[in-house]
Amino acid sequence: MWEFSRTRYADCNGSEASEETEIAVNIGGVKRILYGDVLNRYPETRLAELVNRSTKSTQKDLSALCDDYDELKQEFYFDRDPEAFKCILDLYYYGEIHMKRGICPICFMREMDYWRIDTEYLDECCRSNLNEMESELAEIAEKVKTILDDLEEDATMTRGQRCQAFLWKLMEKPESSLAARVIAVVSFAFILLSSVVMCVGTIPELQVQDAEGNLVEHPTLESIETACIIWFTVEYILRLVSSSNKLHFVFSFMNLIDFLAIMPFYVVLILTHLGTAMMELANVQQAVQALRIMRIARIFKLARHSSGLQTLTFALKSSLKELGLLLMYMSVGIFLFSALGYTMEQSHPDTMFTSIPQSFWWAIITMTTVGYGDIYPKTTLGRCNAAVSFLCGVIAIALPIHPIINNFVIVYSKQRVLETAAKHEIELMALRAMEHAQEAGKMASAGTSSVWDSAAVSASQSDTYIPLLGEKVQPAHNRKNKSINMNSSL
Repeated sequence: MWEFSRTRYADCNGSEASEETEIAVNIGGVKRILYGDVLNRYPETRLAELVNRSTKSTQKDLSALCDDYDELKQEFYFDRDPEAFKCILDLYYYGEIHMKRGICPICFMREMDYWRIDTEYLDECCRSNLNEMESELAEIAEKVKTILDDLEEDATMTRGQRCQAFLWKLMEKPESSLAARVIAVVSFAFILLSSVVMCVGTIPELQVQDAEGNLVEHPTLESIETACIIWFTVEYILRLVSSSNKLHFVFSFMNLIDFLAIMPFYVVLILTHLGTAMMELANVQQAVQALRIMRIARIFKLARHSSGLQTLTFALKSSLKELGLLLMYMSVGIFLFSALGYTMEQSHPDTMFTSIPQSFWWAIITMTTVGYGDIYPKTTLGRCNAAVSFLCGVIAIALPIHPIINNFVIVYSKQRVLETAAKHEIELMALRAMEHAQEAGKMASAGTSSVWDSAAVSASQSDTYIPLLGEKVQPAHNRKNKSINMNSSL
């Protein structure tokens, strides 16, 4: 049995003295004296159990609760972060925990788990930082899983499934091989070429007349357009065939854009060659013209090959609230100043403001500082109203711009950090796989293995791997050859 010092103190009435157990703890070289009445406020924690068992347990029993004990000094030693322990102590004195600035939320959660403190005691502000960090870790884990899924090959896959997986990587994973990179570059070049051809084909000097005397695209440009459409069609079919979930593939947003970029060409062919027998020629030409305009959808195919455009899309999604505020400000201003402009210009005989809905156009081009000049006020009050309207428009547009730009910077930086972190995690997994293989080789050569050696290997792995990856990614030694090979490509 260990003996601990007892501190005598008078109670609040001063009538009698009581005594309370105190323990000395050394956290990473920082010594503290803790009292049992304070620690027992949360009896389920490690410190409360330590103070309760210290007076009636042996050193062997207490070894599970601390790293070491100095019987001479009567001091418990813990190899933990002393700065994080300061935050832990706030629970016993104030009933809640705040993480100090500069402490990693994930590392702090490990400290809380070690001291057996539930996350519900974290304050709301600190819990939001933890949730944000966990979401980032989940994204990193997803990227790592994707990389590992690309590297591993299931032995139970049939030959057809392997061909399907190879084709999917070839069409969807430009970083997987040199051939995939070449296909991505060629697809990007075809998108740019088709967009240029679509624009150049509308120049009257480059158009030719058909049999009816109508201007149509030059045959050379039509041939280039046909070649581009053939490439887009083959690419879409190959991606559809190699997709594991074809229903999800068809209704994906980017794949719908790909389909809309291809579909007008074939509909125009059908209407041109078969439509004249079913409807008038004028209706066919109008339908063809409307469908040819839909070719502009192919410019959105650039987003598939541009991480910058994808980041811009994510930034706009995260800025929907700011964009909504901008539209609301502009809508209120347009309605207000168009109504005032219509009212003030009624006294002028040559007024251009014939109605409030017609004045909306003037209010839009004025508040956005475009000012075409096709509609303008002619009275003094109308000009004053116009001056106030474009000043309000400048303010309304400028206010949400900074949050939108800030969201774009945050999203762009986050994407770069996540990609880098995922690559580093793969590299760490490869290193851990090599270390595990070397350790296994030493154990096999020795013929025996100790419990402490196994525990050390497990500890070295658990300190670096992402906990959200789960059992699928944690045992890196199962994929050591693939991870090492992938290391060279990174």
